[in-house]
Amino acid sequence: MNACTPRSWACAQDHSRDCFHVNWLGLSGETDWDLMPRIVADDFTFVTNNARDFRKLYAKEELHAGLVIIVPQVLPALQRELFSAVLQELVDAAARPS
Repeated sequence: MNACTPRSWACAQDHSRDCFHVNWLGLSGETDWDLMPRIVADDFTFVTNNARDFRKLYAKEELHAGLVIIVPQVLPALQRELFSAVLQELVDAAARPS
């Protein structure tokens, strides 16, 4: 996760998802394009509110684990509610037969 609150991390954990902030990975201060090799190599689904930069970076990747854009112009409580809905959809989708 990048630029998200501790409550967002708790939300991910509530949905049985591991969650790491870029700071926890020793990547604080890295440029967006310098984060991409680690994101791809570790097969992270990246969560950010920086849609402009990361959409461009992800468009260059042939294969990746995903990008979740947190809407930055809403209150944090609504961000968490929306993020929770995304996480629940991922859980539900994984449980559906192929």
